[in-house]
Amino acid sequence: MNRPFVLVLYYSVGGSVKALAEHIALGIEASGIDTRVRTVPSVSTTIEAVSSMIPDDGDLYCSDEDLRACSGLALGSPTRFGNMAAALKYFLDGSSDLWLSGDLIDKPFGVFTSSASLHGGQETTLMTMAIPLLHHGMVWAGVPYSVTELSQTQTGGTPYGPSHVTGTSGNTDLSSDEISIARAYGKRLGELAQRMETGS
Repeated sequence: MNRPFVLVLYYSVGGSVKALAEHIALGIEASGIDTRVRTVPSVSTTIEAVSSMIPDDGDLYCSDEDLRACSGLALGSPTRFGNMAAALKYFLDGSSDLWLSGDLIDKPFGVFTSSASLHGGQETTLMTMAIPLLHHGMVWAGVPYSVTELSQTQTGGTPYGPSHVTGTSGNTDLSSDEISIARAYGKRLGELAQRMETGS
């Protein structure tokens, strides 16, 4: 029998969303549940995947089965005009079979993002990323203010999900507050996934 896991699914261009994904995955593992980190291929202007199914290095591409079998989901994307990147949207648009089967109903999810500026559309990106997952019947778990770094951060971090601000220099190094928020959030998501899995 396969062990329960939380899927960390992200798309990253500059590396900061991937860095958030890695810290969220560490938090998930600290909760005692397995994690599976996956990405999606880039898309061309004709909206077709342009990469092979198995990359030569780096994280594996997500499959329908990764998504179907997960006990919880952390979904990450850079901010694109207040919305998720096209590559991630393209992947989610192809998940209607899971909507029809109801395989994601009652599983917890979270969202995370990165932008160049502090007010660069992070919160609308997080909220619009949540919409297709709510259509799947998933349960949105945010970052509670019991995570004290949420109240003191001068960079990224929102109650809607972890985030990072790269600044105009494109700095992909996460601040200590961003790291703490991402790890605490991963731990919370892992714990929720386990509780919902066992019904306790």
